[in-house]
Amino acid sequence: MTAVRAGPTLPFAEFVALMAAMMALIALAIDAILPALGEIGTDLRVASANDTQLLISLIFIGMALGQLIYGPLSDSVGRKPAVLIGMGIFVLGCLLSALATDFETMLLGRLLQGIGVGAPRTISIALVRDLYQGAAMARVVSFTMTVFIMVPMIAPALGQGILWVADWRAIFMVILALGVMLLLWFMLRQPETLPPERRLPFSLRQVGLGMAEIFSNRIALGYTLASGIVFGAFLAYLSTVQQVFQQQYALGDGFALVFAGLSLAIGAASYVNARLVMRLGMQRMSRQALLLICGSSIAFFVLAHGADGHPPLWWLLSYYSLVLFCTGILFGNMNALAMEPLGHIAGIGAAVVGSLSTLISAPLGIGIARAYAGGVEPLVLGYAGCGVVALLVMGWAEGKREK
Repeated sequence: MTAVRAGPTLPFAEFVALMAAMMALIALAIDAILPALGEIGTDLRVASANDTQLLISLIFIGMALGQLIYGPLSDSVGRKPAVLIGMGIFVLGCLLSALATDFETMLLGRLLQGIGVGAPRTISIALVRDLYQGAAMARVVSFTMTVFIMVPMIAPALGQGILWVADWRAIFMVILALGVMLLLWFMLRQPETLPPERRLPFSLRQVGLGMAEIFSNRIALGYTLASGIVFGAFLAYLSTVQQVFQQQYALGDGFALVFAGLSLAIGAASYVNARLVMRLGMQRMSRQALLLICGSSIAFFVLAHGADGHPPLWWLLSYYSLVLFCTGILFGNMNALAMEPLGHIAGIGAAVVGSLSTLISAPLGIGIARAYAGGVEPLVLGYAGCGVVALLVMGWAEGKREK
């Protein structure tokens, strides 16, 4: 079922591509700098290699804070002005990171980038919810994720290519330029999807009411929590992937190729989900994905522990391919399931769902990643634990629907 608002709309393919590009800006800001983490740490005199993980996790914290503002702001002034404000903050953050001469300034720049991309992260979901609902919404989100996943596949290679001809500062300038191009595309092509008669006055009270409604809705809250828990394990993977493959397994420049191959697993999952979700349903696909994550992680932890935290490379690649495929299944479905009861407060709903899930995932991801000490056992155990808890939370949420 679709719910298309009267008025001008983009062609479906361009709408999906634009929404994917808005969300992909987040992946670009994260993944393009992965090959440069070592050089950034050296140039900015970082004390511990694990401290550079903050360059990945801090952008998520900023995004969580930003989403609480952009959701109600977009419900008040419209979707487009809110995106323009966020993109301006993102550009400022990229500029600050490019010019940083100490690690604290770099962290501030990454925080501002996160606050900035909170706008496209939140509002892209609200835009989809303005036009679609139910399984059709999940289908659009899945197609969006399929296009979006191309960026993680090529971003580290882009960053590595830039490092061959320039230093790490040029990576941030390239991200800045692409962000400006996306801003212009959105500004010139995307119609406003929230008519004036549906807008709400901006107030913190509205945010509080939105939070109260989500916390009182077992399905919305349950899937928000489950999404944040699963994403915590994924954030730990992102934060440590450069250390694991470039340092522990000494792949060097081959890291970009390995990362692209692993990202392909998420892209394939998003495509498969888009093809099957209308027939099998979001709940069934999410449950099966979580069961696979739990079972494979427990089994691989035993193997990794037996190999003293350094299993053969092909073992690790096979394991990560499977759990990332399952993670790709969960991304679109859990967001759509959390948003399904919130169509009447799509902007605030998207903000609170995105912010709460990120605020859950960030400390989880940081904690799991900082336990890394040259062996992969903490990362695998983190995925197993997060999968089990998410499965329990999903069962709790679906218990209400069944009753």
